[in-house]
Amino acid sequence: MKARVHVFYKDSVFDPQGNTLAQSLRKVGFNGVKDVRVGRVIDVQLDDKVNKDQATRDVRKMCDQLLANPVIESYKYELIDT
Repeated sequence: MKARVHVFYKDSVFDPQGNTLAQSLRKVGFNGVKDVRVGRVIDVQLDDKVNKDQATRDVRKMCDQLLANPVIESYKYELIDT
């Protein structure tokens, strides 16, 4: 089983990289771009012996303790059977 975690700045936090990308996209002609938010994707391969409930608990703990900064970032995740 694999966990795919998506981490982004919270909406209330300024995203300088996203802002720069949005401006650049508009400069090259993509005038319909209103906003860009840049995040990261983290794939965590889990032991096949871990059941879905335990994987859910573990991934949430990983995110809360290390993978995301809860003060300025939010996250979502999905569990993928491999």
